[in-house]
Amino acid sequence: MSQIVETAVKLRRDGHKVLIVSSGGIAVGLKRLKLTQRPKHLSSVQAVAAIGQARLIGLWDDLFRQLDQPIAQILLTRNDIADRTQYLNAANTMNELLNMGVIPIVNENDTLSVSEIRFGDNDTLSAITAGMVNANYLFLMTDVDCLYTENPRTNPEAKPILVVDDISKLKVDVSSGAGSNVGTGGMTTKLIAARLATSAGVNTIICKSSIPGNIHLIVKYIQTHDTPSVEVIADKIPTAISSASASHTSLTETPEIQQHELESLTIEDVPLHTRFLPIGQPIKDRQFWILHGLSPSGSIFIDQGASSALTRSNRAGLLPVGIINVDGIFHTSECVNIYSAHRSSDGVGMDKSKPSKLIGKALVNYSSTELDRIKGLHSHEIESAIGYADSEYAAFRDNMAFF
Repeated sequence: MSQIVETAVKLRRDGHKVLIVSSGGIAVGLKRLKLTQRPKHLSSVQAVAAIGQARLIGLWDDLFRQLDQPIAQILLTRNDIADRTQYLNAANTMNELLNMGVIPIVNENDTLSVSEIRFGDNDTLSAITAGMVNANYLFLMTDVDCLYTENPRTNPEAKPILVVDDISKLKVDVSSGAGSNVGTGGMTTKLIAARLATSAGVNTIICKSSIPGNIHLIVKYIQTHDTPSVEVIADKIPTAISSASASHTSLTETPEIQQHELESLTIEDVPLHTRFLPIGQPIKDRQFWILHGLSPSGSIFIDQGASSALTRSNRAGLLPVGIINVDGIFHTSECVNIYSAHRSSDGVGMDKSKPSKLIGKALVNYSSTELDRIKGLHSHEIESAIGYADSEYAAFRDNMAFF
């Protein structure tokens, strides 16, 4: 913790705004009570969290106070950001604290959390937090220095993967980062968090947690180098660039590019780390909130025509005629998952023999009962089916977001 504090203060003195997502409330509570393992009952875990959280924030404050750095505590559950106003209030509070020179310490409120409103792990919480404050960098700290093609502990031939521009193209062994016996995260959750954060335009870095000072070196390295790309190193490895361009291969899949990055890090004496590049067109703040701030209450299944229209256009709303099935019980304005599915041969129902794909989420204009009655109908038929027509759309385009 002392090393993290020194690193955070050094970054602050270099002009960076720093926010820490800190787990450990339950672990500290267990130590405080001299328990060797987590209790099995939820109420007991929450009680341990209440004890540990007070001690944890006290430790952070004691350490930061020695370097004259003020901090603030922010405890969140999914319920706290499920409402759009509360989401914006939380984001505004964090941004205001950063503007005041304060370092916010964010943690999940384990004292109140139950499974339905949990973020699940601090990697996910950190990615959502990074998106809320429009962070430039998210550092996911783990027990290995970077991603490898194989587990480096068991295979000395494992190669580091240092630059990732397409997470779907990753071929890695995630068993090398399994999380702690008191935590909930591992390498898999970090990859999920990286996908989430990069979709919001955040550079995401996986690096070793035992040496927090590496963050300072990595930030300086990234800031003094162009974003790794095919164009940047075309002159150095033309053969690799030629083949990659011809086959539309990503940086992730090009060994020569990974080797070039390894040589660059070695020359400049920068620790190994894996950097996930943000996508070219990050999703907007409201869409980010819909995708990652809300828990779905049900699902709607749309046909291929509606799926294509919605994902290719920023203006098209979801019409009832495109819906082929409704699942779950939900009310107007609640969040639902959107699945792309196939119509049955008769054109009426859903062909369940073909797989459906989760493509996004939406805040709906009608309840599950109403949508079930108007699915497949044209907009002018809505009133005759349910007695009124609040909108021609099942969901407005501004209330939809797609992965």
